[in-house]
Amino acid sequence: MFLAVFRNRKRADIDQCAYEVEAARMEELARDQPGYLSFKSYTADDGEVIAVSEWEDEDAALAWRRIAEHRAAQQRGRDAYYESYTVFACKDPRIHRFERGKE
Repeated sequence: MFLAVFRNRKRADIDQCAYEVEAARMEELARDQPGYLSFKSYTADDGEVIAVSEWEDEDAALAWRRIAEHRAAQQRGRDAYYESYTVFACKDPRIHRFERGKE
C-alpha cells in the first residue's frame, strides 16, 4: 500500500465554487486510475485540510501524479487556491487496526 497525505490551507480569496468543481473532478478521475483504493478529506476547525489517498503501490500513485489533467489542476491549485501545502508520501506504511468485536 502507498499513502499520500495532502495537508493544505486555502487562500481567503478563492473561488470556492470553482474549487469544489475541480476537486470533484479530480476525485472522479483518481477513482478511475489503476491502483486507486480510496480518498478522504477532513477539515479542521481552523480551516486546515488533511486529504488522504490510498494506492495499491507507489507506481500507481506516481502514475496518478503524471496524469496531464491532474498536473494542470495542481498548477491551478498553486496559482489560485492554496496558501500553502505539504505532501507526505509513505510506501508500505506500518498499519495497526482495531475493530470492536474482532479482537
